[in-house]
Amino acid sequence: MDLIYAILGLIILVLAGDALVRGAVNLALRLGIPALIVSLTIVSFGTSAPELFISIGAVLEGAPGIAMGNVVGSNTANVLLVMGIPALISGIDTHLSDTRKSYLVMMIASLWFIALCFFGPLFWVHGVLLLIPLAVILTDQGLEARAHSRARRNDEKVEGADPRMPGWRIALYLVLGLVGLPLGAHLLVDASVNIATAMGVSETVIGLTLVAVGTSLPELATTVMAALRRQAEVALGNVIGSNLFNLLGIIGVASIFGEIPVEPAFLRFDLWVMLAASVVLGPFVLMRVNMSKRFGALLCALYIAYVVVVLQ
Repeated sequence: MDLIYAILGLIILVLAGDALVRGAVNLALRLGIPALIVSLTIVSFGTSAPELFISIGAVLEGAPGIAMGNVVGSNTANVLLVMGIPALISGIDTHLSDTRKSYLVMMIASLWFIALCFFGPLFWVHGVLLLIPLAVILTDQGLEARAHSRARRNDEKVEGADPRMPGWRIALYLVLGLVGLPLGAHLLVDASVNIATAMGVSETVIGLTLVAVGTSLPELATTVMAALRRQAEVALGNVIGSNLFNLLGIIGVASIFGEIPVEPAFLRFDLWVMLAASVVLGPFVLMRVNMSKRFGALLCALYIAYVVVVLQ
């Protein structure tokens, strides 16, 4: 039953996150907020809402290991699995994409996060030290977006936007999202703790595996579609942006709600695997080497090997 509840929680989280994005996007556009700003803020935050609610719920319910495992495990899965599966299916043509600036920012954020973990456990002071860089990054992105928008009309479409959507439907989406996210997070956290207890493993391990993969499913779906459509920049940007917000935003906010311990295993192994996975993206981002199907298979194999080691 716990596995069923965990799966149900994941399904609710995915659907509620999508509903919140649709409602917020259409409300913002109805209020006259430019589409470009909506894309940079509401959409990016909304797609990370499941991870955020899970982490906050885990801290409040006395299972902070799930919060840390979710973030570190999701970042590792985002590179090895979320990039590996699309590359295995169709290959990813990265020679025309330019995500170098975002990638370098992500690497700096990863090193900053790891450094703070060595001064753990993480609490509100660490959260502030993570959220300040995120605010700076978002401000820079906003200014850059405004500069770009001056040179062209703001006629780009935002996913989930429907100018004909009635007000009652917008309100319904918002309510479903705001109610479903904490409900799904509560179900998943409780079920994950019970599964960990029954299997004799730690909450952290469940966070690194079951919860991390589950919350990475929206990113996986987006990246697969981007790869099939030959939109390498979207695929890379999706993974890089998600990893960046996981490190700075999710742990930053969750640590304000309560203390998050950093287990010795993280300092010895998991954090460095996460960093190594990020480094693997370097040639494809900095030198724009195309990601072949063979390399996609290698990434997937590395992730399977990582999960096997974690579960032992």
